[in-house]
Parts: sequence; structure tokens; C-alpha cells
Amino acid sequence: MVPGGYFVMSLTRKLSAEFIGTFVLVFGGCGSAVLAANFGVPVGASVVNLGIAFAGVALAFGLTVVAMAYAVGHISGGHFNPAVTLGLVAAGRTSPLDAGPYILAQVAGAVAASWVLYVIATGNGAGIPVGSFATNGFGELSPGKYSLESAALIEVVLTAIFLIVIVGVTSAKAPSGFAPLAIGLTLTLIHLVSIPVTNTSVNPARSTGVALFAEFPAGGPATALSQLWLFWVAPIVGGVLGGLIGRFLQSDREA
Repeated sequence: MVPGGYFVMSLTRKLSAEFIGTFVLVFGGCGSAVLAANFGVPVGASVVNLGIAFAGVALAFGLTVVAMAYAVGHISGGHFNPAVTLGLVAAGRTSPLDAGPYILAQVAGAVAASWVLYVIATGNGAGIPVGSFATNGFGELSPGKYSLESAALIEVVLTAIFLIVIVGVTSAKAPSGFAPLAIGLTLTLIHLVSIPVTNTSVNPARSTGVALFAEFPAGGPATALSQLWLFWVAPIVGGVLGGLIGRFLQSDREA
């Protein structure tokens, strides 16, 4: 195969891995929130809640990252998140030329997963509760009604922490084979902290996918799409900041 053809095939495989990894992340993580977080079963005159709640959703997001990082991380690097891609560019771990295609593949995977989840979630005839579908938001769309400032700060800080961990555990001198576990557990921790504040984004692709399929009252003052800008800006700022910090911390170890 000619070098140009090899490059195209290599990039195609990387983008396919990013699409599939992001698809599974959104379908598994957001799917747990939409379908399983609150699931009541009638027992006599009462309803027993068998849902997995916040802790279960947080674990679902972490498990999807662990699984897909082991499955396809060796192909593309296992970003599954535009903020991670741009953070790794800042850390010197990813070529800037790959950033655009990676982000497009990640958003496409998130949108595809959200569509599949929407079709499944509406299959019982009850539809999606208005203002739901695992969307991210602040103010009236925040689970705990937290302000724009609180939402922005927690998304920046937690995404920065996420990148510091990613850069550290994937460094040449870090223990080999454990990076997916550390990254997945960190994402679980991030969700445990921030679900009440923003429903946890730290991932613009994840936020975009579900926002496109959320249902809100016609003429309502706020929708997931109207607040989506924050869940691009804050995670990217945090990701780049974390990538730069991680690069500084690991500079002597990579020498």
C-alpha cells in the first residue's frame, strides 16, 4: 500500500475508534441516567424504586471509559471527548492536525448514540419527561438549580483534573496497563461530585448529543441547546488548562 493510502486507512481506523468509543460512552452513561436512574416497580399499593440513582450513573460513565479504553484506546488514544483531545494537544500528546477530525468523529458518535437512546426511551409510549434526557444545564436546568458561575467553575476545575490524571497515567514512566482503570475511576469521581450541579458534562460531545433530542416546553425560557455553549467553553478551557499543567508536571519524567 502506498504511504498516502496507509495514512488514510490509519486515520479512518482512528476516527472509527473515536466514533465507537464516544457512542458507547454516551449510550452507556446517558442511557443509565435516562432508563435506569429512577425505575419504580409497583408492589401492592406502593412503588419500590429499583433505580441506580446518582452513584449508579456515575459508575456507568466510568465503566464505559474503562471498557472502551481497553477495547480501542490502542487505536486512537481513547479520547472520546473534544476537551480531552484539545487538552492532549496542549500537553503535546496529540497532533493538532488530528484534533478537528477527532472532534467531528466524537460529536457524530454522541449524536448517533443519543438518537438510538431516544428511540429506545420512547418505546414504552410514555415519552421523555420534559426537561430531561440527561441534558446538562445551569440555573433552572441544573438538577440542584446552581448558577451559571457555579456550573462554569465546576466544569473547568473537574475537566482540568481529568486531564492532569490522563496525562499522568499515560506518561512513559507510569505503571503500564492501569491507565484505563485510573481514567475511568476519575470520571466516576467527577460524576459523583458534579451531577447535582450540571448533570456532569466535562465532555462537549456528550452534551451536544443529548441536547439535540431533549424535549422542552415550547417558548420556555431555557433549553439544553440554549445553554450548550457553556458545556463547550468550560470543558475546553479546563481541558487545555489541565493539559498544560500535566505537561509541566510530567516534563522531567518524559525526558
